[in-house]
Amino acid sequence: MTAIRLIGVPLDLGASRRGVDMGPSALRIARLATRLRALGHSVEDIGNLPVPERDSLLQDGPYVDHLPVIAEVCTTLAAATATAIRDTTAPLVLGGDHSLSAGSVAGVAAALAERGERVGLLWLDAHGDLHTPSSTTSGNVHGMPVAHLLGHGDPRMAGIAGQIPAVLPEHTALVGVRDLDEAERQHALEFGAHVFTMRDIDERGLRTVMSEALAIVTEGTAGVHVSCDVDWIDPAEAPGVGTPVRGGATYREGHLAMEIVADTKRLISMDIVEINPVLDTHNRTAELAVGLATSAFGRRII
Repeated sequence: MTAIRLIGVPLDLGASRRGVDMGPSALRIARLATRLRALGHSVEDIGNLPVPERDSLLQDGPYVDHLPVIAEVCTTLAAATATAIRDTTAPLVLGGDHSLSAGSVAGVAAALAERGERVGLLWLDAHGDLHTPSSTTSGNVHGMPVAHLLGHGDPRMAGIAGQIPAVLPEHTALVGVRDLDEAERQHALEFGAHVFTMRDIDERGLRTVMSEALAIVTEGTAGVHVSCDVDWIDPAEAPGVGTPVRGGATYREGHLAMEIVADTKRLISMDIVEINPVLDTHNRTAELAVGLATSAFGRRII
């Protein structure tokens, strides 16, 4: 049995498309806590962290202008995830856009650093999220969290863990990537994180890719943080996401990936992000995401 703490972060300041701030509610409506408890876990839901309403902020500039506010939210979130780790509880963060992971992972990293340990980062996403404020063309901060966790970009975001980088590149693996622009390709090479694309999955199979990725994120770490942007699943299965990209993982590949994570018994924290109920049908994508979370926390077919 695992003690799990649900932390909602209704953040949509890092993206241009509205709606992902309703993601935490969609996951709760899909009975996330109930289904985790059915597996024998204890689940505490501390509700949503405070996030400024987007309509209260100036909208004239690029979305990167929200970065100071996002950094404040991420700092608050980092304190919450660090506390959960200190309480020997697994923080399960409900997003919200993916910029929040610069805080959730940083908090886990900070708490582990107090024990002289490191966290491994498994990033499941259609996108690399390797931009910095100087390289982005969209200005969307949700395209930057991996860069910040690896110590690049805005100092406020990169320094949340109290150590830079929050996560070492040799402990970082991105899986399912299929949408990188030229700047991100360059950063992938410069920053040193391991990137497994959908082509890798197509050619070598998900089990092989996941085994290699998990070897990377578990070697020399205290455990794994899984940051799951639901857009890593194909939009035919998960239409209600902030930035859908065709050609993603299938329903079963998604569950297999999480089942393989569960088999390692090294999962210590997790994010589920970028669910956009405005684009969804009958909460289908949130239902899928809840299924993925339960698979990560040990639900088995037999």
